[in-house]
Parts: sequence; structure tokens; C-alpha cells
Amino acid sequence: MLAVQFDQPGGPESLPLKEVAKPSPGQGEVLLKVAASALNQAHTLQRQGQYAPPPGASSILGIEASGHVAELRPGCQGHWKIGEPVMALLPGGGQAQVTVPEGCFMPIPAGLTRPQAAAIPEAWLTTFQLGHLVGEAGDSVLIHAGVSGVGTAAIQLTRLAGAIPLVTAGSQDEIQMAEKLGAAVGFNYKEEDFSEAAMQFTEGAGINLILDCIGGSYWEKKVNCLAVDGHWVLYGLMGENEVNGSLLSKLLFKRGSLISSLLRDKKYKQMLVEAFTEQVVSHFSTESTHRLGPVVDRVYPVAEIQEALKYRERNQHVGKIVLALPQ
Repeated sequence: MLAVQFDQPGGPESLPLKEVAKPSPGQGEVLLKVAASALNQAHTLQRQGQYAPPPGASSILGIEASGHVAELRPGCQGHWKIGEPVMALLPGGGQAQVTVPEGCFMPIPAGLTRPQAAAIPEAWLTTFQLGHLVGEAGDSVLIHAGVSGVGTAAIQLTRLAGAIPLVTAGSQDEIQMAEKLGAAVGFNYKEEDFSEAAMQFTEGAGINLILDCIGGSYWEKKVNCLAVDGHWVLYGLMGENEVNGSLLSKLLFKRGSLISSLLRDKKYKQMLVEAFTEQVVSHFSTESTHRLGPVVDRVYPVAEIQEALKYRERNQHVGKIVLALPQ
């Protein structure tokens, strides 16, 4: 079978398609015939040599995918059946056929295409844990990178929870897109002080929950607009990874909580998948009265992985970029 294989750090050309052996599922595992797999920041970091896969994970890229159940092994105790359409959160291997613990599967809701389903697992489960299991969603939620995969998911899940989503973005077009998804207001961080604007919007109360994939960049503005007893949840370092200044004293003054989170641990992922399936997945269905929708910017054939990565790294996309695999 063909797969997107990582051999050594380099540019997008360092991720070629290669012929590899089809994996065989072990005890309690399922073989997923992948139809689509989304790109993530992990692709860029891994090809740069900055993001090693978890121990034992495949060197084939892809941490979220959709397709159908191709094979079940003894020890599987779930309700899955051969041919059933599913989406999955993975430690890797999603850009080829891949073996998956059955606890990492979710059903594909009615009305979603395979590329749409592939855009759900990583971004939406990240958002779900940030707002529901790690942080405490309050009256206001500030979402950095508001039109990223996680950002577009966070806007919708914040609305579903009855809270008020605010976003930062880099252009007026991106802000308009975020507002169409449900953002109450957007701030262009390139042209205005989002901290002051957020304080004005909340009438001085500040932000209850900040979802932050940027890191050290703008840290002072984040603390300044954090509400007393607010939560600042860090889940990425797309900006600076160092802080120089009096962060701790400013955070202490606000009685603020700084929490970090990553989707790496296998048992933690399976717990999230179970909770997300029970509480959220049905809202993607066409029959839901509060319908959620993954945002897919472009779909590339997997043979064009290098072009897809170049496009993603220009940072001009809204939502997710998805690879379609041959069937």
C-alpha cells in the first residue's frame, strides 16, 4: 500500500509517498481502511524534527482519519462491524491503512462526507478537552487563531455550551468567517490591541477562558485581559516558547490558572473519544437542532502531499486541509 512516510527531517519534499506493507491488527485492534486524513501542525513539526511520534507509533504520518472498518481482531468488545464508516484519533499512521485500538473510533454522523469526517477527530477533540475537561468554560472564551481547525471547532462548541466566543485573527476576512460560524466579535491582532478590545467588549470583566495555541507571544496582553479567577489554557507553541517578564506575579494578581494540555496519552485519548461520542457527535448529524460542522478548506489527493503542506504552511487556509486516499 502507499503511505506518507517520514524518514528524516527536511522540507515538504522529505515526506514522500512510499510503498509499505499493510499492517495487521493485534489483539483488540481494528484495521481502518482510510479514505481521508487531515493535515495538522504535527506534520510541519515532525518533518522539521521537532515533534517525535509517541513511543511505538507508526512513522507514517496522520493523526486523524476517516474510512471504514476493514478487519476486526479477537478481543474487540465494541459494536463495530466490517464495512462500518468511522473516524478515528490516532498516534500516527493515518495516511495509509492503519491499525487502531477500538476505543479510538467514532461513528461518522449522517450527512458528513469522508473528508469532513477526517477534519473532526484531532481539532474537535482538542477543543472539547480544552473547554469541557481541562478549562472551565465561563461567560466569555477568547480563541486565538480563530479560523484554524481548532479555532473553527472552538467557536461552535463554545456556542453549544452557551458561552460567548471571541476570536483573534489576522485579517478582516478571517474575522468575518469566524463571525459566520458564531463568534460574537473578532479582533485583528495585527491592527489593534486585542487585550484592550476584549476588556471593552466584556465591560471590564475580562475573559473567563483563553484557548491559546500561540504560547509566549503576546503573553502580557493575554494576562491583562484575563478575568479574575480566569483560566488560560495552553495547547500549542506556534509563537514564542519563552517568556521574559513578570508573568507569574501578574497571573497571581488575577488568581489566574495557567493549564497546559496535549493529546498524547493513549488512555486519555480513549476517555476523550468516549465522552465526545456521547456528548457531541450526534450534533454533526443533519437531524440535529444545534448542528455542528467541520470546516474544510481544500481536499488534495494524497499524491499531492507536498503541495498540500506548502499551502498549509503559507497559513492562508480556513479550517482544515484534507488528503484523499485512493480506494
